Amino acid sequence: MSLTTLPCAAGIGLRPPHLRQVLDECPAAAWFEVHAENYFGGGASLAALEKVRVDYPISLHGVGLGLGSATPLDAAHLAQWQTLIERIEPAAISEHLCWSALEDETLNDLLPLPYTEDALDWMVARVEVVQDILGRRILIENLSSYVRFNVDAIPEGEFLAELARRSGCGLLVDINNLYVNQHNLGRDARAALDALPADAVAELHIAGFEVREDGLWLDSHGAPVCEGVWALLDDALARFGARPVLLERDRNLPEFDALLREAAQAQAALDALKVAS
Repeated sequence: MSLTTLPCAAGIGLRPPHLRQVLDECPAAAWFEVHAENYFGGGASLAALEKVRVDYPISLHGVGLGLGSATPLDAAHLAQWQTLIERIEPAAISEHLCWSALEDETLNDLLPLPYTEDALDWMVARVEVVQDILGRRILIENLSSYVRFNVDAIPEGEFLAELARRSGCGLLVDINNLYVNQHNLGRDARAALDALPADAVAELHIAGFEVREDGLWLDSHGAPVCEGVWALLDDALARFGARPVLLERDRNLPEFDALLREAAQAQAALDALKVAS
């Protein structure tokens, strides 16, 4: 098994409460993704991740860089990224299409950008700088959003496609986020998939959401994947071909065996694609 590339198989988001079980039992998961910032501090957690890395490909997923922020890139944050990449030698690295900082404050959230030419130019420039610093292609993930901007001028899929074309980044397509945005904002999830270049799509995410009393769908990663997201995953696989598929769960963590069973459903979708082709 190659540990330097992600297999076109179902992986699982590995969260700290499950680290010890994975080390003790070496379960039949194809690969794991972890939140990079959880391991910036070193110590026992990083030592445990290095042991997991011996047996599994690892994808490092960032949540704190705030690529779209109108502030200078955080040099210390990027230096920690570099150190972690050197230690783990991940199969992939990724971040979000978002902003999260003001001049004097960092916000603990992933906030959406307007889909405009100016925002696209800004994101292309920022992604290019990050890729130069890290010496790696980075995958950029589409965001769940709860607002529409009056200045939006570019459809979501076309914005992502142009970002990939101009910066050379890859795309991490979050199927759940497309599905949530379709409900909350009236966007067309399948049209977004159709706009994306298959050769730029390197990873797919699936997750669950929560329904609030006011009808808003909240991208919480705290529930099982719903049938609509499974169906949209099938559409994505038909559109792009086999890709690494990650099951994310961040809240209301079940037993690890439950995640293995849910990931097996994603693997079944991949296997069905192979049979059909």
